[in-house]
Amino acid sequence: MYVGGRLTPHRLTPARVVDGLEADFGKHAGFRRNHAKGVSVSGSFSSNGAGVALSKAAVFERDRQTPVIGRFSLSGGVPDVSDAPMATRGLGLRFDLPGDEQWRTAMINLPAFPDRTPRGFHERNRAFRTDPGTGKPDPAKTAAFLKRHPETALAMRIAQAHPPTSGFADSTFNGLNTFHFTNDSGRTVPVRWSLAPLQPVRLAAEGAANGRDALFEGLINALEAGPLRWRLVLVIGRPADPVNDATVPWPESRRKIDAGTLTIGSARTEASGNARDINFDPTVVPPGITPSDDPLLSARSAVYAQSFARRTSESKSKSAVDVTRLRND
Repeated sequence: MYVGGRLTPHRLTPARVVDGLEADFGKHAGFRRNHAKGVSVSGSFSSNGAGVALSKAAVFERDRQTPVIGRFSLSGGVPDVSDAPMATRGLGLRFDLPGDEQWRTAMINLPAFPDRTPRGFHERNRAFRTDPGTGKPDPAKTAAFLKRHPETALAMRIAQAHPPTSGFADSTFNGLNTFHFTNDSGRTVPVRWSLAPLQPVRLAAEGAANGRDALFEGLINALEAGPLRWRLVLVIGRPADPVNDATVPWPESRRKIDAGTLTIGSARTEASGNARDINFDPTVVPPGITPSDDPLLSARSAVYAQSFARRTSESKSKSAVDVTRLRND
């Protein structure tokens, strides 16, 4: 009864978080419960050696070429949702390192995460759930939630001050949680990271995503023209910077290291053997990187595992992002 939650009805468990996502978006068998709509990509990371000053992880060794499998996605649990310019964009990556080591990370294009804690995330999804009668969230519920969570209101204002770009290819993707990097000398520093596009950046025009799969079609067509590249930027925190609160961006003045270049060369429809079957658990890290005590990190790991267990036990449906079809459109 305890494991099933019957003795602790108010305790937030990974299963309850996933149950909440299914209530928000419906249950779509075989798909992720959040960021359900996506496409698999592959490429490599070329290290320039600058990252070894911060971490002994093999991925940062000079001139190392690391194979990468990734997934571009949109937030939400509906796998065939229409693309919208304001939808949160995600990028999950798995770096395959020597000795079966891996580095997995899941980033988004927002400059701050809306929630400080797992309960805040869960409650925000309830408060912003669409009312079937109006097609919009209940304004009284959203106002009450934001009054209780001023950190979320502030993070939303920060996001509004950074309008989205035209598509996936020119988006900056941010790892908003803090990790500790340790180098060969044993020195440890707090680090956050971003992927900054090397493609020209254009802001999204009002209503720019024209068509159900417009953002994904733009990505696929861009890859047809040639590889896409991002710089991996490591941001070094100072003692006053919060390491357990992803709603608070670090100051722009913080020291940054360009650690190398991520190159994405191809996209594939999600299927067996590619990113469809990867759990982008952000706590899977190589020696030289350790998670901080940010409560979102352990929660993300547990919730991702719960979602993964459910979807891998279910029958699979074809992804709405059909690369062959979109390539020919």
